[in-house]
Amino acid sequence: MDTGMLDAALQAMLAIAEPHRLAYLFAGVVMGLIIGILPGVGGVAGMALLLPFTFDMDSYSAFAFLLGLGAVTSTGDTIPAVLFGVPGTSAAQATILDGHPMAKKGEAGRALSAAYLSSLIGGLFGALLLGLTIPVLRPIILYLGSPELLACAVFGISMVAVLSGSSPLRGLAIAGFGVMLSMIGGDPQTGVLRWTMDTLYLYDGLPLLPVALGIFALPELCDLAIRRAAIASDMKYNVREGMGKGARDALENWWLIIRCAGLGAAVGAIPGLGSSVVDWFAYGHAARTVKGASQTFGTGDVRGVIAPESANNAKEGGALVPTIAFGVPGSASMAILLGAFLIHGLVPGPAMLTRHLDVTYSMVWSIAIANILGAGLCFAFSGQFAKLATLRYTLILPIVMSIVFVGAFQGSRDWGDLYTLLFFGVLGWTMKRLRWPRPPLILGFVLGAIIERYMFISTARYGWEWLERPVVVALLLLAVLGLVRPLVSEVLTRRRESGQALFGHPSLLKGDLFYAGIIAVVAAMVVQATTWTIEAKMAPLFVGSITLLCLVGSLVYGIFHQPMEGSAQASAAPASDEKRSIHMDLVAEDGGLTSSTVLARGALFFGWFAAFMLSMAAIGLIPTSFVYIIAYMRLENREPWRLTIPMALCVTIFIYAVFDRLLSIPWPATLIGKLIPALTVIPSV
Repeated sequence: MDTGMLDAALQAMLAIAEPHRLAYLFAGVVMGLIIGILPGVGGVAGMALLLPFTFDMDSYSAFAFLLGLGAVTSTGDTIPAVLFGVPGTSAAQATILDGHPMAKKGEAGRALSAAYLSSLIGGLFGALLLGLTIPVLRPIILYLGSPELLACAVFGISMVAVLSGSSPLRGLAIAGFGVMLSMIGGDPQTGVLRWTMDTLYLYDGLPLLPVALGIFALPELCDLAIRRAAIASDMKYNVREGMGKGARDALENWWLIIRCAGLGAAVGAIPGLGSSVVDWFAYGHAARTVKGASQTFGTGDVRGVIAPESANNAKEGGALVPTIAFGVPGSASMAILLGAFLIHGLVPGPAMLTRHLDVTYSMVWSIAIANILGAGLCFAFSGQFAKLATLRYTLILPIVMSIVFVGAFQGSRDWGDLYTLLFFGVLGWTMKRLRWPRPPLILGFVLGAIIERYMFISTARYGWEWLERPVVVALLLLAVLGLVRPLVSEVLTRRRESGQALFGHPSLLKGDLFYAGIIAVVAAMVVQATTWTIEAKMAPLFVGSITLLCLVGSLVYGIFHQPMEGSAQASAAPASDEKRSIHMDLVAEDGGLTSSTVLARGALFFGWFAAFMLSMAAIGLIPTSFVYIIAYMRLENREPWRLTIPMALCVTIFIYAVFDRLLSIPWPATLIGKLIPALTVIPSV
């Protein structure tokens, strides 16, 4: 770093250290943490909300205010992910896989503490990388074209080979199904409507928020309602011990944090990939490289929390690189930040690396200080947050459910968001019960649009020569290696330890009906796609054909696969679905309940969901939240009125203040509003 850069960095640090700018930064951090806790809101909405307030600020204060919020949103979202299995934002999905099992074991404080310190180190490392590499990253980013970005997305899909344990075909098949779901709506090249079922809601495609909340949040809340117990029966560690243990875990795994932070910064710097996949990339990397991960990841391994959390906070530093250097936002929140550039007369490009280098480094300092403040605040209260895991389920579930309903409604602010939440909630719960991995589905859904867009651009511009580019070849080889590695590993293990054959006599399981259902759905989608124009059907037919091959191959493999002698799978009862390979996902724990009881309580949970929607259609979402909380607490566990009324009132006021007054959510029309027009003056009606 030359003298001019050092001077600019020092000038920026002194500017940010001004008390009024630190106050703006602190205010942004506090709001970012709150937004991270609320499922479905996210940093994009928060930064959009704050942007108008930066008009009268100087550029240092404005970027400190906005980046203070954006840098710590992925720190706050750890709280609902660990405690309830509900992703506060899409960047916390991988944290659930090990964070929530730790909470169930009474180690919530340890998980939160490890996550916060990992976030701090990862965020600081990401800011350091940004500061050191700003001058040299410009030519690298210029080299990356659509073929490299396509190969990177394909490599991300190959991560499902890890996230699916030793069943890569099943993971790849469900990821392909996720890619096909992402193609629902108008074709970006021709405008042909694909799989919309003549429904206006699907014309723009399925929104990510209700899909992610349905796949990950509702199944965990449903299982909590089925168990009818607290998330954890007791705390394994007291507040101080849990926080200390988590901090030591993070420090002991410092090399994992550095690797994942570097990965997060690198992925964040690639425009288009976004924050929704950074945590999966880091989790997949850890699952491949950490010793013993195949036996412990997904069961409450603290390293499964450390990896995605360190990458999440590092991504903001990476996302700033293309934003500053080219005016190409590295993420959705960076697109909002470009508005601040325009407001303050700054033009992204060479000037930000020369004449306005001090402003650029002020952003680096803002991210670094925000991570320190955010992690410090969360660390101070992590022990108190952890105690929430020991509360009765009737004190937790209705409140979280109400917030999830409102969060899902942020997808497109349409009734279809709640229908989507319900559909994917049932699908996610079914997949969890049948031990189908859910991470590949959401990863395929996120990367699907990216794959289709860059495939079209690469083919149109380079023909098939893009397959010969060095970076593309390297990434595709790594993807293939990831797919074949689990099968080769199992064959070699069998030959070395038992001399057993890979295949044996066929056997059918109850879960094979799910295979049949998915195969039928994908086949119907492929058949319908054949009627579209060549541009609109190219990607759906390609992905659909591969998905069908993987589904059939995985089904045949499962029918004829012979578990290894002495393994947990081989000792399972013949009629049990445990015969199949264990995937890296949360496992349902029912505490010895019978299947009929589980189904009855699961149906009751989704019945409460349906009742919420009916009440919302009649009287509006905000009044329904008040009624729903009281009804659930009283009918499920006879909670005393002195608890039900204040809790319902506080949550309703909070929803009204944040979502109605602050975010100005346009609530749908209600039955009572149509019958009594005078009531339309009430905001929630």
